Amino acid sequence: MFLLLISSCFNQLWKRLCAETATEFNLLLHNWKYLLAGIFFQYIHGVAARGVHYFHRPGPILQDVGFYLLPELGLDKAYISETVFTSIFVSFFLWTFHPFIFKSKKIYTVLIWCRVLAFLVACQILRILTFYSTQLPGPNYHCRMGSELATLPPPNNPLEVFIIIPGSILYGCGDLIFSSHMIFTLVFVHTYHKYGTRRFIKYCAWLAAVIQSLLIIASRKHYTVDVVVAWYTVNLMIFFLDHTLPELSDRTGAAAFLLPVNKDNKDKEENHKLLNGSSGESLDRRSRNIVNSKIVEDGNTGHGDMGDE
Repeated sequence: MFLLLISSCFNQLWKRLCAETATEFNLLLHNWKYLLAGIFFQYIHGVAARGVHYFHRPGPILQDVGFYLLPELGLDKAYISETVFTSIFVSFFLWTFHPFIFKSKKIYTVLIWCRVLAFLVACQILRILTFYSTQLPGPNYHCRMGSELATLPPPNNPLEVFIIIPGSILYGCGDLIFSSHMIFTLVFVHTYHKYGTRRFIKYCAWLAAVIQSLLIIASRKHYTVDVVVAWYTVNLMIFFLDHTLPELSDRTGAAAFLLPVNKDNKDKEENHKLLNGSSGESLDRRSRNIVNSKIVEDGNTGHGDMGDE
């Protein structure tokens, strides 16, 4: 009995996975250009961050109110900030793929990532323009005076600038205003706040964003201004794009035409239209025809009876 139950659950899960894969593949065929452009711009953003590192010159750390209020974590505890950010990133990434597993499906994975990438690209364009406008001495440990990683030697050829390696991303300097970590964090939290279903998780997500902000400053990865500018810039950009872009289709929205349709679905759709009044006029006409035909039949029957009498 137990094995039969496991087999039944596995079959249902496999059918759900196959159906969802087919649906998302159809959406991918219509939206792959947007996804590819958003992913490619992540590379452009990485190249821009590496390029500004060539202009970085270490200097005295600027006065910062956050550095006075928050104790410095130290080099040995700097991983805490990255751990919180990684947890937020991985949690959001897995949530966007939950329709493949769970029955409660409110979003489409392809469409949600199209919207997320649009938010990221818009914010990253503003970030690139900002940190290329003015280079500040980095407060991070590897960006301070005396560190070999604080400056980069001139590139031997132009192609060297376009080669991004993990080390150049982790130990970059000069790309300060505004925080890239906060861009991702706020975009993810905003997206789940709008399309997620668990209120408690929404509260936890916003709390994690606040904790992430404090940890970035305490780890001396950014100045306080980098985090503050990120909070209002990202929020305003999301607000603007959210009202400019077409609303994301849910499971019953405009993207339903990409789902496989059978006769039962068509019948359900027609019944749904009748109940919602979209076909109310034809329904009223049909009702009136039935009533009129009934009256005529009764009238004919009545005349026949009177003639017999």
